[in-house]
Amino acid sequence: MRSLLAEPLTLPCGATLPNRLAKAAMTEGLADPAGRPTAELDRLYGIWSDGGAGLSLSGNIHIDRDHLERPGNVLIDREPDAETRALLERWAQAATRNGNHFWAQISHAGRQTQKIVNHHPKAPSAVKLGLPGGQFGQPVALSEEEILALIGRFATAARVCKETGFTGVQIHAAHGYLISQFLSPLANLRDDRWGGSLENRTRMLMFTINSVRTLVGPDFPVSVKLNSADFQRGGFAFEDSLQVARWLQDAGVDLIEISGGTYEQPRLMGVEGLEPAEEQNVAASTLAREAYFVDFANAMREHVCIPLMVTGGFRSRSAMEQAIKQGAADVIGLGRPLCYMPDGAKRLLGGMEMLPRKESELALFPPALQGLTRFKMLRAIDSFACQYWYYSQLYALGQTGRTAPDRTVFQAFREVEATHKTWMKARAKSQ
Repeated sequence: MRSLLAEPLTLPCGATLPNRLAKAAMTEGLADPAGRPTAELDRLYGIWSDGGAGLSLSGNIHIDRDHLERPGNVLIDREPDAETRALLERWAQAATRNGNHFWAQISHAGRQTQKIVNHHPKAPSAVKLGLPGGQFGQPVALSEEEILALIGRFATAARVCKETGFTGVQIHAAHGYLISQFLSPLANLRDDRWGGSLENRTRMLMFTINSVRTLVGPDFPVSVKLNSADFQRGGFAFEDSLQVARWLQDAGVDLIEISGGTYEQPRLMGVEGLEPAEEQNVAASTLAREAYFVDFANAMREHVCIPLMVTGGFRSRSAMEQAIKQGAADVIGLGRPLCYMPDGAKRLLGGMEMLPRKESELALFPPALQGLTRFKMLRAIDSFACQYWYYSQLYALGQTGRTAPDRTVFQAFREVEATHKTWMKARAKSQ
């Protein structure tokens, strides 16, 4: 019997995804010091195109060189020159060589810009990120003129991506990045038209969607990555997310990817934050034991008919098929498993029952020292270091075409930290 995962999906704009599996957006860190795509990115996305997913989403493509999520992000913050345009075209060609879609995830890190990139990043309000360790600086509130300019940059980046061969775009409004910060009453303390009520806090997102749609036209897929909740007391809650989803549907968005959490409460990675998570008023199901956000998507489905993508935690084919069958998801996003099994989508479509759960094996500290994670700063370091192991796998795939499964978390941590420093030195010399 043909799997539900193999069924095509036609989006409201008329574009069709060849199947229901997506390579979710994951930060790669493989751009050159000018923020341009490299041969390593071409190799990585060619491998993922061969890997069977009907949709592949890029990692963060940033619209401001001073607000990268990390060193090595791709950058489109102005009209590209001929060389940059050619590199973007080459990347898009590699990423779509098997007939799959390749969408650009367009983003701005806001206050989640690391100090190594910017000591005083711009944000909706001057509210510092509540993490220990000093990795993030004191933000500065954006002016009205700066907000409008950033909306224009989102639209320009979307147009450039369409012109260079990407088949769609995703506006990143989740995970505590800039637009997510505007949505959050904890990060957005403004008293002008960009803050206060939910309608005001959503204004930047809605203006961005309208500007992007104007430049890319009605037939080009435009999606949004949206938090189901921030899971922080007094933050962006599920009821807020549901209303925003209604507005996005009315605005003609083609797909919403449901996720959740921020750096302070990293539900997106399936780990606990430094403070207890704020639970949401959403009915729990057994399916949620595997997929972090599927119950939120299921609850949202009762109120919107827009296609939904759910990412986070899926490992078994049966759970993926169940989510599609019951209407909780139209597209299943796969992230970390495709870092060490890049053809995981093809294997699932071929009958594989379960993707491996590598995350259960990863830890920075040896078993005898795991008790150290009771300290907030060490717990944060452990979480980031485990995330760096996945970064290291993407480095290996991009550089050699093969994963490095025997690399330890400590080795990966050192590699990523060293690569970031080298990249920043190279960028400083080139400026």
